[in-house]
Amino acid sequence: MLSNKEIVCPDNLIKVAKKKKNVPAAIVNAGKPLPMYSAMEAVKENLIYPIFIGNKDEIQKCSDQLKWDISKYEIINEPVENNTASISAKLAADEKIKIIIKGHIHTDVLMKEVLKREYNLLGKKRLSHIWHMTTDKTSSPLIITDGALNVLPNVKTKMHIVKNAVDFANRIGIERPKVSVLSATEEVLESVPSSIDANEITRLAKEENINADVFGPLAFDNSISKKSAAIKGIKNTVAGKADILLVPSVETGNGLVKMMIYFMGACAAGVVIGGKVPVVITSRSDEAQARLASIAAAVVALD
Repeated sequence: MLSNKEIVCPDNLIKVAKKKKNVPAAIVNAGKPLPMYSAMEAVKENLIYPIFIGNKDEIQKCSDQLKWDISKYEIINEPVENNTASISAKLAADEKIKIIIKGHIHTDVLMKEVLKREYNLLGKKRLSHIWHMTTDKTSSPLIITDGALNVLPNVKTKMHIVKNAVDFANRIGIERPKVSVLSATEEVLESVPSSIDANEITRLAKEENINADVFGPLAFDNSISKKSAAIKGIKNTVAGKADILLVPSVETGNGLVKMMIYFMGACAAGVVIGGKVPVVITSRSDEAQARLASIAAAVVALD
């Protein structure tokens, strides 16, 4: 059942990201092959100008193995893995970098530093994570949010997540995205709390005049399949045509994305948005193409 399909970075995401060239970016705990290779590929595409943080000897060893001359780039020598996070946050606070890219470091360690008030990296919106999902180089993306950061968001937090995702969708050329607020049902049921949240979010989105068509509750099938929506008699502007899936919990989003990766060979470009600097928090098991796509998504998310 697992897919053997090669994961490929989508052309459109790279094309949009290339409008902003050589963005200064920190590679946090960089001295491992995959983070270094991804940074090299992003540099080749003129997306970033890297600052490497980590064990200098390991970073140099990786670059030598890749036959990549990094002599013109700054290396901040910090052999202790967990200390690299605070260095990246300080660089962002001092506006020396515009993107933070996770290397070989635990996500919770990195995000704990980014969230510290002393760095002033939080804006007026709550941070959230989006996945820009594609199945080949030219496929239309499906944006899934939030499957990595906000664990069990309430309605207020979900509204922040919607607004962040809509802003990102606008940046990749979707002028008025269609947002499906996912539940296990398309009916509002007291026994299914996510359906009640979805109904409330639909109401609030209209009241706040968000530049998107937002509707819920919708189940997954009638969010993305016109046929499924038609069979069930569901008629609204979102059903069967969703650009964005707002998931009810981190487990739902995380599971959905990983099923698409492992069963469909989808490319998952993941980035934390809503703050003053986008943060790329790829999994340590992610393929190089997904890492490149995630860096491109971070560049796109820049103000």
